[in-house]
Amino acid sequence: MILKSVGQHREMKFLIVVLILLIQAFQPLWGQTPTPEPPDSPGILTRVFDTARMAKDNVKTAMDVVVDFAGEYYGEHIQPAVDNYRNWAAGIRTTAREKMHYYLPFFAANTTTN
Repeated sequence: MILKSVGQHREMKFLIVVLILLIQAFQPLWGQTPTPEPPDSPGILTRVFDTARMAKDNVKTAMDVVVDFAGEYYGEHIQPAVDNYRNWAAGIRTTAREKMHYYLPFFAANTTTN
């Protein structure tokens, strides 16, 4: 009986070793996946460049809108006020020059009006 159990024990060890060797031999085959077909979609760099180009176009469009708005705002609100102040300053300068020429005739002969 001991010999029978020792023989069975050896057979079991042998089967376990054979099973381990088979698992190790076929493990790379199980781990492999089929090679994927090349995708028809563009590569990642092409997608990044397209996204960057779209973002640049969006920024340019927004910048054009802001520049147009600023130009309109300047033309409607700031330019009239600047013209009024410019005319006022030119009038003050002319008046001051005329008074200076009237009260100090020496400067009238040595200066020219702009």
